[in-house]
Amino acid sequence: MSHRTKFAALVGLALILAGCASTSFVATWKNPEVAPFPKPKGQTIVAAVAADDKYIRQGAEDALASELTKRGYKGVPSYQVLPPGVSEEEPAKAAFAKIGAVGIVVMRPVAVDQEVSMTSVSVYAGPYYGGYWGGYYGYGWGHPYGATTVTSDTVLYVETLVYSLEHNKLIWSGRSKTTNPSDVAKFVRELAESAAWEINKAGVFTK
Repeated sequence: MSHRTKFAALVGLALILAGCASTSFVATWKNPEVAPFPKPKGQTIVAAVAADDKYIRQGAEDALASELTKRGYKGVPSYQVLPPGVSEEEPAKAAFAKIGAVGIVVMRPVAVDQEVSMTSVSVYAGPYYGGYWGGYYGYGWGHPYGATTVTSDTVLYVETLVYSLEHNKLIWSGRSKTTNPSDVAKFVRELAESAAWEINKAGVFTK
């Protein structure tokens, strides 16, 4: 299964369990040896998302490109530059060079997990726990379940990478964690906004 196919499959799996989504970055890294992008003067930066599903890919790349454009760059979704199914490096390199792209922001899913949490009452819970006979026996067997609550959350991890195409160097990387994504459009928009905020905070894009 290709990385792009995995994205569609992972997102589809994550959306099976609907819930209230929240996105945060659990790890980030900035290359100290590569200078940030110059002050934005309309330079072109490509927004790329590894997805076979064209609707997921287009929605995610449009959202990411929009965030780049808000910061003074010309964000261009990769699907507008590369024809569907193009995976060879040379045609992609030529296409990016043709539009004068100085950098690229890439998003790729890495895992979908299920996180189970439990909440329960304290070990000692009043007079019913004082003795087994005449106390816990009647209470415990009369209430065999209910004191403990088990919840399951779907967690989707995505890596975001920023490359300088001029130097062919990785400038910044981050791994995000989204809990219970329930809507594709909302999920990719939230992820793009969070990624742009983290990248901006790291000083990758000069103000």
